[in-house]
Order: sequence, then C-alpha cells, then structure tokens
Amino acid sequence: MVFKSFISVLSFLTIIPMPKEYNFNLDIIAKNMHFFPLCGAIIGIIVGFVALLSSTYLPQYVTSLVVLVTFVLITGVHHIDGLADFADGLMIKGDRESKRKAMSDPLVGAAGATALIINFIGLFIALLNFESSLRLFYSIIVSEIIAKYVMVMQASVGHSAWSGFSSSFTIEMKKLNKIIISAVIAVLLVFVIEGMMGLLTLGIVIVIGLIIYVVSYKNIGGVSGDTFGASNEICRLSSLLILSTLTI
Repeated sequence: MVFKSFISVLSFLTIIPMPKEYNFNLDIIAKNMHFFPLCGAIIGIIVGFVALLSSTYLPQYVTSLVVLVTFVLITGVHHIDGLADFADGLMIKGDRESKRKAMSDPLVGAAGATALIINFIGLFIALLNFESSLRLFYSIIVSEIIAKYVMVMQASVGHSAWSGFSSSFTIEMKKLNKIIISAVIAVLLVFVIEGMMGLLTLGIVIVIGLIIYVVSYKNIGGVSGDTFGASNEICRLSSLLILSTLTI
C-alpha cells in the first residue's frame, strides 16, 4: 500500500509512465504529500545521471543546457507553469480577485515570461558553475529534495487561498505524523548526501520558502497550486546557486 502510494505521487510529479492502477488521483496524492522529498530524490537521481553522462562527452555549457531541458521534460512543465502564473498574479494591480483571475488566465503575461527567463538563466548559470561532475550530481539530487520539501512545508503551515487544487494538500499536511515523516526524510537524505553543507542549504531555502508563503498570503490570502509550483522552481534554483558557491 505504501509503495503504491509512493508510485502514485511520483507519477504525479513526473511524466514517467506508470501502470493504469497508479493513475492520477488528487485525493491519494494529497494524502501522501509527505513523500514529496523522497520522490524529489528519485527525480534528482535521474536528472543527475543525465548530467554525469552528458559531462563525460560534452562541454560544460552544453551539459548545463541538457540538464535544464531534462528538468523541464521530466516534470512535465506544470511547476514552471505555476511560476509563470504566480508571477503574473503578483505583478497585476488590484484586489485578490483580480490577482486570482490573472493567475487563472491560460495566457502568460509579461511578468510570467520574465520570471521564466530569469529562472532558466539562473539555472543555466548555477549548473555551469559546478567544477566537478560528481558535485553536480549530488547537488542536483539535494536541490530536488529541498524543492519538494518546501512545498510540503508550505502546505503544513498555511491554508488554501481558495477552494481548489491546493485545498486537499493543506488539509492533509496539518497531520503531525505526516509533517514529521516529511521533515525526517528531507533532513536525513540531505545530510547523507551533502552533510552539513546540505543542511545549511536546506535551512536557507526553507526561509526562502517561508518568504514566498508570506508574499502569497498577502497577495492572494493563502497558498495555491501556483504557489507550490513557483516555490518548487525558485527553491530548486536557490539550492543550486547556494551549493555551486558554498564550501565548508
């Protein structure tokens, strides 16, 4: 049962083909959101191996591009879409309803396009900054664990801005046992892979995630699926930038 739940969450977070029995079910995903960091590790390992293989045969700048494209493809771009929508909602003037409408608009506005460009350029620079292929491999895994954990953390401390996609996640992640399980998974994995440098990165990015939550709360009254998606992208980028420059 636990394995099936984990695979269902992994299927939700990626485009990896799964048997029909693991088809998307929002209630199941929400109830097992505490597995997000573990799924992040799996995603990170896949992308990390692509980085290792690419760096063996290709120049570093090409490897950075390959890894960037792999991130986009394996996650099915829905987190990236969240970043664009979130940016459009923040930048539009007006009340919360106006911001909600902007976030729901299928067309990407100037703010959303700018956020995507900055995110892609930042990722490219961060990936290019790693001098060791092995360090790049480990950092990709850790950054994905942290990015997924921040979404869980936001769901556990906040409430949904409106009834919709994020509602079931914020309800389920108020359960103490799930909060503890998710935190333990994230901390243990990050420490085993990157040691104290990983934990320091985790701490810094959690603060960034809380800032995103506060901004989301002030603008739309809580969190939404777009808040989660934006946090995933921003926190992955932040983690890679920190890990590419930090030495202990």
